[in-house]
Amino acid sequence: ENLKQWIQGNLTACGRSLFLFEEMDKMHPGLIDVIVPFLGPSWVVIGSNYKKAIFIFISNSGGDDINQVALKFWRERRDREEIRLSDVESAITNTVISDHEHGFWQSEIIKQNLIDVIVPFLPLRPHHIRQCIRNELAQQGLSIEEDIVPSVADSLVYIPEDEKVFSSTGCKTVPSRLNYYL
Repeated sequence: ENLKQWIQGNLTACGRSLFLFEEMDKMHPGLIDVIVPFLGPSWVVIGSNYKKAIFIFISNSGGDDINQVALKFWRERRDREEIRLSDVESAITNTVISDHEHGFWQSEIIKQNLIDVIVPFLPLRPHHIRQCIRNELAQQGLSIEEDIVPSVADSLVYIPEDEKVFSSTGCKTVPSRLNYYL
């Protein structure tokens, strides 16, 4: 009830609000259904039009499937950028709807097809990680020292362990690793 009231209050104040729900895979199943009226076809709840609101749901579900597809492309010598939504969408959807502990488990949002777009986050290759390191140096106002970049990049964990193709944590640990090398 608190979530519904909070969303309604924000949307009444600004119909162009953006709501971000992280870690949907850890949310209690059924909780997210309180926002169905804001996503449904009527777009009007208690006299206010919420058609311009954006709801983003982030989940780690399907990550292993996405990694397997990306690894398959890499082994076939195809670019990661060639991966299309159609290559991973069904695996992501099946993982989400079959997980009894996922926030979307038997959700009306899924049953009513209220999600417009699925955006998979693809695993990052070492050159992406080096870009993250350079960006982090720039954000901290530091000069980009090219000798530090490979040291930090090489200190991260890559998967699969024997091939070291993708970063296991993306860019999440770059700031803390970078601090170690500075």
